[in-house]
Amino acid sequence: MTGIGRMIAGAVLAIGLGTGAALAGDAEACKTVKFSDVGWTDITATTAIASRILEGLGYTPKTTVLTVPVTYASMKSKDIDVFLGNWQPSMENDRKAYIADKSVVEVAANLPEGAKYTLAVPQATYDKGLKDFGDIAKFKDSLQGKIYGIEPGNDGNRLVQSLIDGNKNGLKDFQLVESSEQGMLAQVQGAIARGEDIVFLGWAPHPMNVNFKLQYLTGGDDTFGPNFGAAKVYTNERAGWSEECPNAGKFIANLKFNVDLENQVMQMITGDGMEGPAAAEKYLKANPAVLDAWLAGVTTFDGQPGLDAVKKSLGL
Repeated sequence: MTGIGRMIAGAVLAIGLGTGAALAGDAEACKTVKFSDVGWTDITATTAIASRILEGLGYTPKTTVLTVPVTYASMKSKDIDVFLGNWQPSMENDRKAYIADKSVVEVAANLPEGAKYTLAVPQATYDKGLKDFGDIAKFKDSLQGKIYGIEPGNDGNRLVQSLIDGNKNGLKDFQLVESSEQGMLAQVQGAIARGEDIVFLGWAPHPMNVNFKLQYLTGGDDTFGPNFGAAKVYTNERAGWSEECPNAGKFIANLKFNVDLENQVMQMITGDGMEGPAAAEKYLKANPAVLDAWLAGVTTFDGQPGLDAVKKSLGL
């Protein structure tokens, strides 16, 4: 073969190898995608949606329910790949050290607007005059000196405890009651039914905003952030995962939700009693257009067109 012939053959081979690499999916080690769900319905919903799509792409998603602190420690130790529930700014202290040492990376906001997170009360309590953080202590007796939070280790609980520990707004004699999201909401539902006063962690998106007549308290800007704890929810990953698994990483980076979408799926879970995976599948079948942007540039695990595969897996 002449030198020119060898050059042409080498170029053809390089093009062939390049094409093969472009069509190849992720490495075998990427087939299992490990998520953390911290037990909040919104994160259960978004994680279930992501997982159902990954299944359609030929991956094997695995979700573990962990507290927020353990989630970040687990990303650092590479036991968790993806966390879709980094509420900012309230979780800044949870992630700060991990972002600083570059063991965890922020990908993008998967819920860029419409979220909020602060203390709330039933409408009836609000109408009695408990409208601001500064009013809570005045209602100590009717509140039984309690503020209701969610699971231990949660960032919102910690913010409430900081108010108590620092005697902010005269709250030094109050008790933070920790349980779970569902446990807290059961307390709220019971208090409303009995006409009792209660202060609790509230947030949006969440069906509580439809199921209960509630109001968010002013005066919490220094603790939960301005505009009633206005928040963005970010996707976080363990460092290096997207580089190791670029196809799955592309899909995760594409994920963008909105309040209406999350409210619909959460209502299926909390209102209709559906499990997260079933709610996610029902939503995706009814709203297949969301897949177009999420699967742009994404293939199946073995390199086939991703959108077609997921739609087929959903029976569409």
